[in-house]
Amino acid sequence: MADITAATVKELRDRTGAGMMDCKKALGETQGDMEAAIDWLRTKGLAAAAKKAGRQAAEGLVGVSVRGTRGAVVEVNSETDFVAKNEQFQEFVRTVSQLALDTGSDVSALASASWPAGGTVEEKLTANIATIGEHQSLRRAAILEVGDGVVVSYVHNAASPGLGKIGVLVALESSGEKAALEALGKSLAMHIAASNPLALRGEDLDPTLVERERSIAAEKAKESGKPENIVEKMVDGAIAKFRKEMAFLSQLFVMDNKTKVEDVVAAEAKKVGAPINVAGFVRFQLGEGIEKKESDFAAEVAAASGVPSKPEPVA
Repeated sequence: MADITAATVKELRDRTGAGMMDCKKALGETQGDMEAAIDWLRTKGLAAAAKKAGRQAAEGLVGVSVRGTRGAVVEVNSETDFVAKNEQFQEFVRTVSQLALDTGSDVSALASASWPAGGTVEEKLTANIATIGEHQSLRRAAILEVGDGVVVSYVHNAASPGLGKIGVLVALESSGEKAALEALGKSLAMHIAASNPLALRGEDLDPTLVERERSIAAEKAKESGKPENIVEKMVDGAIAKFRKEMAFLSQLFVMDNKTKVEDVVAAEAKKVGAPINVAGFVRFQLGEGIEKKESDFAAEVAAASGVPSKPEPVA
C-alpha cells in the first residue's frame, strides 16, 4: 500500500474541497492513487472534482493576439506570480503571441522563430531568465482561423492588454456584418471563460472522459439499491446531462442562464442576415494540468548547510 502522507491528503483536499478525514479515507481506499481518490470522493458525493480538479498549479501569463481572421493564444510559465507583473516578462508573452500568428501552434517552431530584435524566441527567453532571475518556459500555443468571418479574443481579469490568467479565442464563420459578429464573439468568449466547456458539441467530448463519468455515475446509481434496469436509465440520464453541460453549444448562456448558446447564435444569425457557424474555440487557463511543486524551505536551507532539518533518531 502506498505511503499516505499529510501532504498527499492536503493536496487531495485542495483539489476537491472534501474534508480532511474523507480525503484520508479516499486515499486509503485507492492505495494512494490521487486520480482514483478524486473519483472515489465523487461517487460518495463528497467532492465537485469536475470543477476543482483543474485549479491553477503554475504561475505566468496567457497571451492572445488576433490579426484579421487568425488568432493565437500562448501560455508562458514562471515560478511566481510576481514575475507575471514584470513589464519585461509581459512584453515577452505579448510578442510571442504575435509571433505565433505566423509560426502556428508548434511550440518547437515557435521557440525557434526569429525574435524582432535579433536571435530567436528561445534565446530571448534564456536572456530573460538570466536577467529576471527566475525560471520561465514556453508551454503551449494554439491557433484559430476562418476564411470569411471573425476570430475574437477575450482575456479574463487582464493583467495588461491581451494578457491574463485565462485567455479565449472563438471563431465564427459568416458573411454577416462584421461588427455584429465581433460583438457576438466577445459575449461567447466571455461565456467560455466562465463556463469552461470541454468540446463544441456533446458528441465531440473525449470518449475517455465520458467513460470515466459513466463509471462514476454507475457507482452512484448502484448505491441507490434500485433494480438494474432503473440503474441503467439513471446512468444514461447522468451521461446525457454531462454531455449537455460540458458541450459549448448546449450550455445555458451565462448572460441570461436560460437560453442555449446554439439558440443565441441562431437568433443573432437572423439579425445579421446570414448563417453563423461556430467553427471552434480555444480556452487556456494558466497552469491547468500542472502540479505545483511544494518545497520545504527549512529542509532546503538545512540541506545546503549540511545540518539535518530533523534530529537524527537515537540508536
